[in-house]
Amino acid sequence: MSIIHVTDGDFKDKVIGAEKLVLVDFWAAWCGPCRMVAPVVEEVAKATEGKLQVAKLDVDANPATASEYGIMSIPTLLLFKDGEVVEKLVGFMPKEAMMQVVERQL
Repeated sequence: MSIIHVTDGDFKDKVIGAEKLVLVDFWAAWCGPCRMVAPVVEEVAKATEGKLQVAKLDVDANPATASEYGIMSIPTLLLFKDGEVVEKLVGFMPKEAMMQVVERQL
């Protein structure tokens, strides 16, 4: 399982330019629900290894990207396919629900 960390500087290369589906977790260290969803995101990454790239973006350290995608509350997860947002998930959700959203796009 490889979860990558992306920044304002490399977001376009690692997410927009990715050849596979990318799930980006917009989070912050102080965010309680972000800490709750992190293990779920890790489980989804393990379950979809090779088919889905999972990335995390710290909104405090990378405000430009968060602003560009209209992230108003965290955790927000955006699913990118061919450089475009195809799904938006806001708040905590169980693994099964997150997997259903991801599998729709695989």
